[in-house]
Amino acid sequence: MSIRCDHCSLEYPEDVMIKDDGKNFCCKGCQGVYHLLQEEDLNSFYNKKGDEKLDPVKQYDDDIRRFDLDGFTDKYVTKKDGLNEVSLILEGIHCAACVWLNEKVLDKQDGIIDVYINFTTHKAKIKWDDSQIKLSQIITLIRSIGYNGYPYDAKINEERAYKERKEYYTKMIIAIFASMNVMWLAIARYLGYFSGIDEQMKFNIHLAELFLSTPTLFYSGLVFFKGAYFGLRNKIVNMDLLVASGATTVYLFSLWALFTGNGEAYFDSVTMIITFILIGKFLEVKSKKNAIDTLDTLTATLPVQVTVIENGEKRVKAIEDVKEGEILEIKAGERVVFDCEVLSGETSIDVSSLTGESIPEVVSVNDKILGGSSNIDGFITAKVLKDYKASTLYSIISLLEDALSKKPKIEEKANELSEHFSIVILSLAFGTFLGWLYFGDSVETAVVVSVSVIIIACPCALALATPIATVIGIGTAAKKGILFKGANYIETMAKADVLVLDKTGTITKGKPVVKEEEKFGDYSKEILASILKKTNHPIAKGVDSYLATASNLDVSLKEIKARGVEGVIDNEIFYGGNIDFITSKGIFFDKDLKSEYSHFVFANEKEILAIFYLSDEIKEGAKEAIEFIKSKGVEVVIATGDRDKIAKSVGEEVGIEKIHSKLLPNEKADLIDRYKKDGKVVVMTGDGINDTIALAKSDIAIAMHSGADTSIDVSDVVLLQSSLENLRDAFIVSKRTYSFVKQNLLISLVYNALTVPVAIAGYVIPLVAALSMSFSSLLVVGNSLRIKNESPLKK
Repeated sequence: MSIRCDHCSLEYPEDVMIKDDGKNFCCKGCQGVYHLLQEEDLNSFYNKKGDEKLDPVKQYDDDIRRFDLDGFTDKYVTKKDGLNEVSLILEGIHCAACVWLNEKVLDKQDGIIDVYINFTTHKAKIKWDDSQIKLSQIITLIRSIGYNGYPYDAKINEERAYKERKEYYTKMIIAIFASMNVMWLAIARYLGYFSGIDEQMKFNIHLAELFLSTPTLFYSGLVFFKGAYFGLRNKIVNMDLLVASGATTVYLFSLWALFTGNGEAYFDSVTMIITFILIGKFLEVKSKKNAIDTLDTLTATLPVQVTVIENGEKRVKAIEDVKEGEILEIKAGERVVFDCEVLSGETSIDVSSLTGESIPEVVSVNDKILGGSSNIDGFITAKVLKDYKASTLYSIISLLEDALSKKPKIEEKANELSEHFSIVILSLAFGTFLGWLYFGDSVETAVVVSVSVIIIACPCALALATPIATVIGIGTAAKKGILFKGANYIETMAKADVLVLDKTGTITKGKPVVKEEEKFGDYSKEILASILKKTNHPIAKGVDSYLATASNLDVSLKEIKARGVEGVIDNEIFYGGNIDFITSKGIFFDKDLKSEYSHFVFANEKEILAIFYLSDEIKEGAKEAIEFIKSKGVEVVIATGDRDKIAKSVGEEVGIEKIHSKLLPNEKADLIDRYKKDGKVVVMTGDGINDTIALAKSDIAIAMHSGADTSIDVSDVVLLQSSLENLRDAFIVSKRTYSFVKQNLLISLVYNALTVPVAIAGYVIPLVAALSMSFSSLLVVGNSLRIKNESPLKK
């Protein structure tokens, strides 16, 4: 005879069990964990675990000391403020009780400062004081309670997410296949009631429906049974319980009706209930954001090695091995990994990935460069100010990881109502059964009437109210070039209080254009165009586009990195670049330049011929789109890394009063946090790597399709047209769709309020109840289709 282990709940032959004070254990590991939990007063774990089976406690023969080695620490452990932090994947997590147990045991341990375990990803972030406890001791503690921890590996979460999506997809396909076929059978059966059908044919149809509904209920619908079970175990009555109980009751009643010949079978209702609601569940699973993919994409842009100069010799080192104070050689086109100080050379640095500043910065000796910048055109040597794990870029990656792992989930409106709805309907059905028995009717009649109550009130309409409307809303948005990654994001966006806009690439085009030209003498546009076409600097390209002049002149060009160009045409020298470069050539200039613009100065050997003032051009329709969004009660603000005057100039042009300028990525995220602490629903729109932390912190993250891949990955919504008009349409679609969600919920509740009393009174047989239930679902679907009838642009 097999009996269950009192710790892991797995069954083994009784003769192999370890007997201990009336308890049975499959191994010494389970026995030891059981007594440990008793000693630590954590025996409530078994109440939370219920019948959930665990893996038996394993014995490990690996060298636990490897977790304390310098190589392991350098690779996986982050040190900050005297504390260590590590991310582990916990093996053996089966349910919320497992998470609870690990957090409780680790929290009780001296030296462990903070523990956060994500049940969805099985990822644990542990912060500890290395002077009090070693990581090897923490791993030993985790193993002692039947689990295991190993360094976080992105592939683990990627495989789990893919497996979950694949499982839902398979279940949904089976359910859809069964539903399509069972409805053909149901049509034949319903028509037979009017045109005539013999009992044998009716039995055969029901039997075929049984074979189709059984895998739909018990395989495709298994997720609802699990949800109901865990809900009840945690004293929560959820919609999963109503779906599972309603579908199971109808299934069992239909079995009874099929094999006794009494009453009607409703296998078609079972199949449709599971299929419709499973589709909504699949959309939820598919819309989950994979934080690992985003972080991998961000990390993939980094070089794995850099060139270090030691004693006059160059050698290649892994970025993890580079220490503070070492000298780097950084060539044009290379990414700067570390925060560093320029020792020699001069170059233009692209800091748009950090600050959003579209105009490259010129750096020379003694200037500081932040990790994450890109060297555009020069050759420099630089001293490392911080090692990689203390750099600005690494902190961005870490903050992004934290923001993604703790991002709150938005609850569907239908689920907000489901607990009360489920309790009421189940109570009414049971009360109906008892009432009809009490007043002397047969058990069969009581069952038929109570089943009618469950069928007629079955949550198809309520469950469809949100997903059907949002799916149609998503389709409507997609036709406008707006991609919502999940149905729930529509609801959240409809409730938005604040819209935070990045400037560069979001409000503006991200390309400098000439706003003003100041002439000081006659000059040949052909000569200037010939010079400009020889350089790839963004400022030069902006002036060249402004001139729009063809040129075929032979130019001998010398480019002075980060300063300007020197061109010789027909033995005459011309200069182009910033004012410092021009004056360094002995050309006098005593006027003030307009500080709200970037500038390009063109001169010959004697005098300045022209000054071009450039700024980033505002996108078409931006002002009108922002005015529309503001008219809907949404506060609109700018958060940018650009200078104050440039940011204010853009704000004035598009009608935005609140400007937050000169912000680093983490400061943008702090701004989002402040709004959220005030209870605001925050939408963030950006297009660069520098926006990813703020995007991840926001309630709704919107990325421009033309932006960086990382911002697109972390986003909830992608605007394919990369315009603020597209953003305006996203607000329109979300608000319109959400209004239909509320209408659908009202329809389903009113339907139940009218039909349930009639069913309780016994005036509705299960067949009519099933048709009525289908009608309510069709009513909700039909109402949702009206979302497509009017273009959001006209609303």
